[in-house]
Amino acid sequence: MSKRRTLAAAAVACALALSACGQTAQPAGVPAVAQGGAEFGQAGDKSKTFGTDAKPGEYPRTIRHAMGDTTLPKKPERVVVLDGGELDNVVALGIKPVGVAFPDGAPTMPSYIGDKAGTPENVGQVGKLNLETIAKLEPDLILGSQLREEATYAKLSAIAPTVFSIRPGYPWKENFRLNASALDRVADAQKMLADYAKHAEDVGTAVEQKLGKRPTISMVRFRPGQTRLYAKKSFIGTILVDAKLPTTESGQADDLAVEVSTEQIGKADADWILYATYGDPSKTAAQEILAGPLWAGLNAVKAGHAKGVSDETWFLGLGVIGAEAVLTDMQKQLTS
Repeated sequence: MSKRRTLAAAAVACALALSACGQTAQPAGVPAVAQGGAEFGQAGDKSKTFGTDAKPGEYPRTIRHAMGDTTLPKKPERVVVLDGGELDNVVALGIKPVGVAFPDGAPTMPSYIGDKAGTPENVGQVGKLNLETIAKLEPDLILGSQLREEATYAKLSAIAPTVFSIRPGYPWKENFRLNASALDRVADAQKMLADYAKHAEDVGTAVEQKLGKRPTISMVRFRPGQTRLYAKKSFIGTILVDAKLPTTESGQADDLAVEVSTEQIGKADADWILYATYGDPSKTAAQEILAGPLWAGLNAVKAGHAKGVSDETWFLGLGVIGAEAVLTDMQKQLTS
């Protein structure tokens, strides 16, 4: 038996000793997406302190991240990603992961990623990882987030060096740099983020030139049991800020989103409303709201300025490839 396979077998035994079976679950009461509170608001600033002091090409290197310090003995070649943001990040950097966990509501490869990720093994879903499958893949780096998998961090670290961001979402640029620091591709990440910033600026300018002004945008997302108006501390919120496109009062909230009832949907009104549905539409209020009189009475709807967009890019992209796709679609939606 090879040394690598022997270590993998040991990792399996260790991980399974920590858990009665290969499946792990999110602790009861922990939401899939947390919002509000001091820790949420501080995630962006804290994330800026993560990374490495190692020089380009230097290994071993130590990575500062949400769970402490992790030392990588060599440049990773077999990477497992535990969420859509990490998937986006590694693919953007030219790496095909060996394993991936898909978020609930999008249990297959996002269409905007397509075949760029190769054919990674499915290692379960966010919050429901299969540790045995991960160990058998013999990874030399696991990328995820504290919000999603804090309870599983020790088990994952027993398998391979594991680097966690604080959370997916609005700190997506910092998360990209963190993942890049582990993969020795920081310069590449910085260049992609600079290109994205220029693209965002160009989209905002193009929209203004076409419409004669920068219109207010309202981002609505229908989720099971929730209707949300997304705000500036969200993935899409950061993109609107970078494109210098204004939002509604709800969109300016210093939070992930503002939740509204069906009767409060008037708060979504703006020059343009862009909306998406997470998961099974029948489990959300989407049909009731979109077919209702309050929605029909909104100024944006009456002007023909309410359009559906892709949830898997606009809300689940969480990385630079997704952000670039959103910008391209945003310009199309607002100017055609």
